[in-house]
Amino acid sequence: MLKPSSLKQHLINSVPALRKHPDRVLVFMDDGHAISTTAVGLSFEYSYNLKLIITDYAGDPDAIFVPLIAWVGINQRELLENHERNKTAIAFDAEVLANDLVDIEISLPLTERVIVKRQEDGSLSITHPPEPELEPFLPAGHYQLITNGDVLAEWDSIEGHGVDMATPHPQRPNHGQ
Repeated sequence: MLKPSSLKQHLINSVPALRKHPDRVLVFMDDGHAISTTAVGLSFEYSYNLKLIITDYAGDPDAIFVPLIAWVGINQRELLENHERNKTAIAFDAEVLANDLVDIEISLPLTERVIVKRQEDGSLSITHPPEPELEPFLPAGHYQLITNGDVLAEWDSIEGHGVDMATPHPQRPNHGQ
């Protein structure tokens, strides 16, 4: 599982107080499941609840939550995009300690795909593909959808509105290995 250490390192790199005390960032996974699609092969998905605990923190909580949300936007985007799900997806508890210190526990439901492929020599390789990247849906301009010479639809696109998931080409190198 790659996401827990990725999030931990992201927060340590992003928050100066955590960079000074990286041992105060603890990561656990609860309620884990390995979910097989029962398709041909051994590929599966990890599904778990990540518990991130930051101990003895004296800084502004915004310094933790803003980089956390930025990380989620790249690594588990659907937690932010699904309006019903985002109401409870990033949960936290905090305990106020003496001397203006606080312990913060953050919970996130995460998933990670694991692709298992048989190689020519019979061995199995494992890759963890990255999340699909966002790219601009359409540049600003006038568009027509045409089939058999007939215009099925026509519209104007405004720059910066709408995004689409990039579909990796089958030959694209896997960056998640």
